[in-house]
Amino acid sequence: MAFDGITVSALKNELKGKLTGGRVYKIAQPESDTLLLTIKNPDTQRLIISANASFPLIYLTDENRPSPKTAPGFCMLLRKYLQNGRISDITQPGIERIIKLEIEHMDEMGDLRPVYLIAEFMGKHSNIILTDENDNILDAIKRIPASVSSVREVLPGRTYFVPNTEDKADPLTLSENDFHQKIFKVAGNLQKALYSSLTGISPLIALEICERAGMEPDRPATSLSLDERNRIFTSFTELIANVKSSDYFCAVYNDFQKPEFSVIRLNRHAAFTPYNTPSEMLTAFYSAKEKDNRIKQKSADLRKLTSVFLERAYKKLGIQENDIEKTKGMDKYKKYGELLQAFGYGIEPGLKSVTVPDYYDNDKDIDIPLKPDLTPQENANAYFKRYNKLKRTFEAASLQLEDTKSEIAQLEGISLALDIAENEDDLLRIKQELTSAGYLHSKTNSSKKQVSSPPMHFISSDGFDIYVGKNNYQNDEITFKMSSPSDWWFHAKDIAGSHVLLKSGGKEVPDRSFEEAGALAAFYSKGGKGDKVEIDYVQKKEVKKPSGAKPGFVVYYTNFSLMASTDISAIKKVE
Repeated sequence: MAFDGITVSALKNELKGKLTGGRVYKIAQPESDTLLLTIKNPDTQRLIISANASFPLIYLTDENRPSPKTAPGFCMLLRKYLQNGRISDITQPGIERIIKLEIEHMDEMGDLRPVYLIAEFMGKHSNIILTDENDNILDAIKRIPASVSSVREVLPGRTYFVPNTEDKADPLTLSENDFHQKIFKVAGNLQKALYSSLTGISPLIALEICERAGMEPDRPATSLSLDERNRIFTSFTELIANVKSSDYFCAVYNDFQKPEFSVIRLNRHAAFTPYNTPSEMLTAFYSAKEKDNRIKQKSADLRKLTSVFLERAYKKLGIQENDIEKTKGMDKYKKYGELLQAFGYGIEPGLKSVTVPDYYDNDKDIDIPLKPDLTPQENANAYFKRYNKLKRTFEAASLQLEDTKSEIAQLEGISLALDIAENEDDLLRIKQELTSAGYLHSKTNSSKKQVSSPPMHFISSDGFDIYVGKNNYQNDEITFKMSSPSDWWFHAKDIAGSHVLLKSGGKEVPDRSFEEAGALAAFYSKGGKGDKVEIDYVQKKEVKKPSGAKPGFVVYYTNFSLMASTDISAIKKVE
């Protein structure tokens, strides 16, 4: 996320255009670090301001959040100073991550006086501060005493000043010579030199400057030639020109490992959703993020349960593999017994070993250890007994090993399903599978209710439908209920992953659609965070489900393979 000075600048322009002249109608504090201002100008607008350490933000929204019955002290103070006040200006100091709302209100004497609501978006140091016209702090949503910060107290009666930006330069006023002095003498890579030396520049924007200049972001800043430095400055100048002219392009980009938003067009990224305003962009971004966080919170118990059983299954697998390893030499005990039976008539009692011809190996001599207190036949019987015991151990452990591998495959599939779950119906379906498998005990009959949660649906560049299972039940559904024999089936090789079905419609499928279906199988697998994943693909008629197999488990005995990229940004998803 790039809630940087450039994003704040775009928001400042939007708010200035929509809120200046408006009156503060309502003030609420729905959370300890968040304000909701209702402003009439003349239409009603709602402004969210959050000083949350993880997600500091400000934007216009249609959402009306519930507030506590008793308003916090800071909210009551704001009502005293801001209620019915008129927003006369909205500014941003330089390109700092700060927005300053100037609001005119009537004081106790009936005179019109300005106060300032200052929102600072600086990670864990984010704050919302109210000051008078003389920069005296009236209060803050987060009070910062000297015991917390010896550099900058934020308390009533203290003087407000803009936080130190660690000698960063203002990119809006930076000359070419100063740019060269500031950037290319910094120890470290080029991307870091840009965002650590310039105010308001995030790592995302620094990366864009490098990419526009055709430069690797991890190049040492001090190693660049004069021509390369000039290319970086040109790229920087062109980008800052957009900021100076308020030429913004608001979009959420989906081709990163996680979605990113930006008010600057990211030229090398094609998968994006554009928005008309920064507020619309942030509303969409944070709504999706909030939904994702809510699903993760609701799935936390299921994740923990799955992790516990998966850990137990891997421990059990280790024990079983160790048991099988111990049986590797069992065949020699059978051979010892048979050779002792064949040649035992000539063996003298009391020997500790005997050498006999090995008719299994061209009658070469073989030494067989003996217990001197046993007869040759008793030694032979002891070897047969040892062989049979190890054989039983091998057969039992082998069966158990297959069951454990099947259990691990199912739990790995459930773990992946939790990662890609999109809604509560998906979680309920996973819960049903855990209950059916005996991992979870349900006190109600909810696990018997059928949940209609469809698989993911994509359209290839050539117009072919591609379906992706989000859990083991959906994997079975698309593979055996939605498919035709001539359709193509894809799955990550030897790792947990979604079943992916490419519907051929009886037509010849172009290579590009194969690659895109493979990319979906790669992305929705345990290897999805890497760059490439090996994918098995085969016509669906070759895929079989063994009798009694667990959900999502299939077999196939012939297949093609491809190395698929995990980049699915160009594949259209049907919502």
